Amino acid sequence: MPKSKKHGKAVLLGVGLDSDGHKRVTTGPNFALVGGTQETHEEMTEKAIKINEKLAAKGKSLEEVSHDEFTDIAHAVGLRRQLPESNQN
Repeated sequence: MPKSKKHGKAVLLGVGLDSDGHKRVTTGPNFALVGGTQETHEEMTEKAIKINEKLAAKGKSLEEVSHDEFTDIAHAVGLRRQLPESNQN
């Protein structure tokens, strides 16, 4: 019998690199958010929730979407990919 395709566990990890001296941690069923100022942390939380709403509207979980689907969802909630700066001069 062929084995069914299993999806691994997927989670969103948000790290706020700015700080105002407070330690903030927010977790959800498929996300963990740490750090950031109050404004940054609230923005990360809002985007994680919106991503989950869009996944639910598609009837899919984070584990079930392709990389391209996730990129589209992320863009729809206002996330943009930042490419690393080149260290070459």
